Order: sequence, then C-alpha cells, then structure tokens
Amino acid sequence: MKACAEQKTYPFNIPDGIPSFREPSYNKVSKAGFELGRKLFYDPILSGNNKVSCATCHVQSLAFADGKSLRTSDVSGVELGRTVPTLINIAWADGLFWDGGVPNLEFLMQAPIEHPDEMNQNLMELEKELNDHALYPMLFKEAFGTDTVAFPDVSNALSQFVRALLSFNSPYDAFIKEGPTALNAQEKTGYDVYKKNCASCHSEGLFTDNDYHNNGIDSVYDFDTLLGMYKGRFRITLDSADFGLYKTPTLRNIALSAPYMHDGRFATLEEVLDHYEKGVKGSNTLDARLRGKEGKNGIQFEKGEKEALLAFLKSLTDQAFVTNEAFSNPNN
Repeated sequence: MKACAEQKTYPFNIPDGIPSFREPSYNKVSKAGFELGRKLFYDPILSGNNKVSCATCHVQSLAFADGKSLRTSDVSGVELGRTVPTLINIAWADGLFWDGGVPNLEFLMQAPIEHPDEMNQNLMELEKELNDHALYPMLFKEAFGTDTVAFPDVSNALSQFVRALLSFNSPYDAFIKEGPTALNAQEKTGYDVYKKNCASCHSEGLFTDNDYHNNGIDSVYDFDTLLGMYKGRFRITLDSADFGLYKTPTLRNIALSAPYMHDGRFATLEEVLDHYEKGVKGSNTLDARLRGKEGKNGIQFEKGEKEALLAFLKSLTDQAFVTNEAFSNPNN
C-alpha cells in the first residue's frame, strides 16, 4: 500500500541557452529518489550473482562509460556487441541505446537488469532481496511512500539518479559564461573548426542533436550477427533508410570516454578525426553532410585545424562532473 511521501525536489543547475529539462510527470526527481537511485546504482544486489552493479560498466571517472572497446560480460563471459555509452545529460535524450531502441530511462532499467549477459537478475528475487534488506524498505518508503518494494520503483529511483547526471561545467562553459580568457588561442580556433564542421550534428550546448546518422564507418550494414546490432537504427525501424544510422553521442567529456563509435573501433580522438578526413565510406544512407565531390567523402581539414579541433574537444571536459561526490558511490 502506498502512502504519500513528502517530496523535496532536486536542485538542478541548468545554464542559460539549454532547453528546458525533461522528466516524466509521474517520476519527478526528488532528493530522496535521487539518493535512493544513487545507492542502487552502485549496489551489486541488482545482479543475480550479487557481484555486478550499474557502476561496473558506467564508471564516473570515465564519464560513466567503461573505457573498453567491447566488454566481456561479467556474468556470462560473452563478448557484448557494443561499447558502453556515457551517461551525460540523458534527460534530453529522445531515445536510448545506440539505435534508440528504448524511449526513456524508465523503460530502460529492466532490460540490463534481467539480461543474461548483463546483470542476469530475476525481478521477483530482486524484490525479495530488497524487501528483506536492513535499509532499503525505509529508503523506498521515504522516496515513494510505499510499504513494499516493487520493481517499478526500483526503475524510477535509478532513472532519477541517471537523469540528474548533468555536465555543464567545462572550460567551454566558462568561455560561454565568462568570456574569451577561459579558452586559449588554439582552443578558440578549434571552436571555429567545430562550428564549421561538427555543429550540425553535435549541436552546441548539449553537443548532440539526439538524432541518428550514418557517418561512414562501414559501407555495408546488413549483417545478421548479434541480433542485427550492426544494422544501426534499421534494427528498430525496419526502414532501409536507417541502415547504418547510429545515435549522435555528446561531445561533452569526449576526451574521457574512449574508445569511440558504437563498437569502439577507434581508440583515440586522433583516429576519429582521421576517419572523418580520409576514412569515410560511401553507402546509400551516408549522411549528406559527409558526401564529398569527386568521391572525396568526409571533412577536408586545412593545416592545423585538426590539432586545434582536438584542443577544443578537450576543453569540453568537466572535471567537476567526474569527481562530484554527489554522483559517487555513497558506500565509499
């Protein structure tokens, strides 16, 4: 039976110029919900073997990615087919996963917890463990006013924590707010290179358009392996125009979240820029912005532009985000 829990809203700090914050009306972020979600995020009780937590794959110091090209499951030993995405400003995302297969965080949480290669947890067993726990019933009561822990509130609490992982405190943000001295000359040149070549997909502010694009990393996308994971957004829409289209990742904290692309094929940002300069492969669904003249797809950088762009990308690192104690393991 649910009672009415007193809700104190979580204090978000969203800078000017960023669209309004998105959260569902039925799961507004509260201080109690956020703290419960944080505790659950770091607790291996969510996994079937009680050894794997959300934080096993989403590491704060790596912008909540994991630094691995393709992760081997800590539960089954199976190699997973995609890299772990970062958890940065997810509140604005219209779809989650590399192909947008999940509409929002509340729908997301059940899949990795139950998946045999991720956390392999039976939801009824999880509810029993949480209800028998010394602290969790009290924490769920405080956050949701419920006398019994049920999985929907587990999902809601985790969603509140992840939705509150906001990153807007980089040198770039200081440059926008305080003026030109926050970036050096090379970084400011790189900012101009970014605006000329990258901003149409990595839109300024959030540094993603939250859309899907084929950026030419392959020329063929009709592989049937791994349940069609290498088909891109087509796997979800079954529209042939979506072959090879993947979610635009944010450039925020990009220097911390290597390797890059959905399958981690590029180990460094230098390799990523080399791809855009001379490695873009043609296909029917290649993004028009990467189609070049006379067969020269990609971006034609002038001398010094790649180095300047790299400097600017590194200025998007938010050290406060990856060290913020409010986002860290509460059991440490």
